[in-house]
Order: sequence, then structure tokens, then C-alpha cells
Amino acid sequence: MESTIAQQPGDLNRLAIAATTHCLTGCAIGEFVGMAIATAFGWGNSAQFVVAIVLAYFFGFGLTAMPLIRAGLPSRRIVSTAFASDTVAITIMEAIDNLTVVLIPRALNAGLGDPLFYASIPAGFAIAYPFAFWANRYLIARGRGHALVHEHHAH
Repeated sequence: MESTIAQQPGDLNRLAIAATTHCLTGCAIGEFVGMAIATAFGWGNSAQFVVAIVLAYFFGFGLTAMPLIRAGLPSRRIVSTAFASDTVAITIMEAIDNLTVVLIPRALNAGLGDPLFYASIPAGFAIAYPFAFWANRYLIARGRGHALVHEHHAH
């Protein structure tokens, strides 16, 4: 069933861009905070990835939940809507970003003072963005994904 949220391709694209940028923001905050914490504590690469990924989901879902909380939705609805709207995009962003960091030479061993630490994560997100955009666009066009949040707040 096609959504009535974005009947025009331009409207659909704008909503998909907003949803993807929203996802990118939460993922980026979580990734940088997680990697910085793990690096500062001297944790190994596996722990860095786990902390960064968990925080990326936390911040991604948290950014989605904030307007839903302001809209007065019950907690159960907030959680289910946030999970339904962002899980696919966050998963795509995280998988591609982390794979990119693994594939960039020396990025895994970059410390907090190394510019490579700060360059490798955005490089991964730049690669991931179009894939998350197309997934968001597909879901929104069918009344799923971020379309579920759209009725509660404007982008």
C-alpha cells in the first residue's frame, strides 16, 4: 500500500533525506562518543565496535523518541515507533561505516590525537548515506519506516 505522506517524488525525496540525515546524526554521535570512550580507556577493537554500535542505536532511537515524547505518546508507542522507523537505516549506516573503518589502513589503530580517527568514521557514513537514503525512501513510500514518525512531528 502506497503512503499518502509523500505523493510527489520531490516530497518523498525530501522526507527520505530528512530521515536519513536524522539517522546519520544519531549514528555519528554514538559512533564518535563510543569510539572516543573505548579509545580513551584503551579497550580493544572489538570492545570499541560494540560500544560505538550500541551508542549509535541509543542516540539514533533517542533522537527519534524526543519529538514523540513531546507529542505525548505513551512509552510503549514511543519505543515501538522508534524501533520501526530507524532500525533499518541505523543498521545500514552502522554496517557500512564499521566495514569502512576496518578497510581503511591504520584506522583501527588511530588514537584520539590522530586525524585518521576523525576522518575514517565520516568517510564510512558518506559511503553509507545513499544506501540508507534508498532504504528510507522505499519504506516511507510504503507508509513504513520514518513515515510512522512523520505524523507526530514535522521535519
